[in-house]
Amino acid sequence: MGFTVVNADETMLPQIEAIEQACFSMPWTREQLLSQIDPDRHVFLAAVEDGAVLGYVGMMFVLDEGYIANVAVAPPARRRGVGRALIASLLARADQMQLAFVTLEVRPSNHAAIALYEGFGFEVVGRRKNYYDKPSEDALLMTKFRKGATLSC
Repeated sequence: MGFTVVNADETMLPQIEAIEQACFSMPWTREQLLSQIDPDRHVFLAAVEDGAVLGYVGMMFVLDEGYIANVAVAPPARRRGVGRALIASLLARADQMQLAFVTLEVRPSNHAAIALYEGFGFEVVGRRKNYYDKPSEDALLMTKFRKGATLSC
């Protein structure tokens, strides 16, 4: 593993935006990605190797709840453990923040992502009908509950 996981910053946005364009049929805009660089409401991490961004993950949080917005790895960097390192780093941060749970949506057809998330203890807890466009598809709602955490109401 020749890369490191760091807090993403504005200088990385052009590379993050290119990865976003390569990975998603409805990519976020630069402004939407920029909004993720807000440590009071978001955790935004990037895997970097020799100045090149290989992938990124973003999570919004409110109180003790975390919501993973996007996970993306540049196609040439796949199968190198980048996604695994990003999720591990994000979950470590969620533990530091004492989040009760972290949740995300994933396409049911994205078997590699589902396997990755299940490997970290995420469970399917629901389905959102017709959540995705281009192509139209449901979303699986997957959640990882922190051991010993209690949900606040």
